Amino acid sequence: MPLKFSLHKFLSRRFFSLGMFAGALIAGLSACASLAAQQVDADHPQPAVQTSSTTTTDSAPQAAAATPQSSTTSAPAPQNQPAQSAQGEATGQQTKRILGIVPNFRAVSTDQKLPPVTIKDKFMGATEDSFDYSSIFFPAVIAGWNMDQRATPQFHQGAAGYARYFWHAAVDQTSENYMVEFIFPTLTHEDSRYYTLGRGGFVKRTGYALSRAVITRTNSGSETFNISEVFGAGAAAGVSNLYYPSASRTVGNTASEWALDVGIDAGVFWFREFWPDINRHIFHNKYSQ
Repeated sequence: MPLKFSLHKFLSRRFFSLGMFAGALIAGLSACASLAAQQVDADHPQPAVQTSSTTTTDSAPQAAAATPQSSTTSAPAPQNQPAQSAQGEATGQQTKRILGIVPNFRAVSTDQKLPPVTIKDKFMGATEDSFDYSSIFFPAVIAGWNMDQRATPQFHQGAAGYARYFWHAAVDQTSENYMVEFIFPTLTHEDSRYYTLGRGGFVKRTGYALSRAVITRTNSGSETFNISEVFGAGAAAGVSNLYYPSASRTVGNTASEWALDVGIDAGVFWFREFWPDINRHIFHNKYSQ
């Protein structure tokens, strides 16, 4: 009976709360991406096609003289290729931070070739994501949401209650970071960095970004099932039972925490995919490194 009650509470309340939170986040990020897409034409208007007319009254010598001239006028064409290639390389160019604040250290630019990530790199990545000055953002938001929903009544309300919600959310985040970015990738030899697709339509890139929650790369570069994300987040949710009140240690609450961790990471992957476009077309590379 307690198990059925927990699962019912999980399905009716937790998924609804998570859906509302994720829906608001995706709606805001989609608006930014749409604005970026709409501004592409304004930033890069298509050049007008120029047509040239030739007279048929030219003599044969003039036509012969025109032949080398046409070859010389076509010569500068390759000079435009470096500019075009440079423009192509700028597509999908990631920055170290999003909006100059949020850590984006594990995002790889489009077509960027990097050496295999080392165990030290994995540890430092998890540490940076956990203890960066901006790492309080998600715990602060989640703590406010959970307190409003009275997710853990034992924490009570007010400043003291918010503090309890906050430090639990902060520990949840830190535990999940080390599980997903360091411990499990070390054991499974996976590369937890996000590799930006940077090309294709909105739907294709959205599908790619969200699929990174279940698909990742190995240290050798091949694609594989994302054990680190799926089972690492589950392990972190299980560990959270050690420091939450006994009344919260239910299957439903653990599954809810697991789903929330994976859902937030999928949303972060989505935003990382479109951040270079937002930075280019809305902020005009203001946050370029």
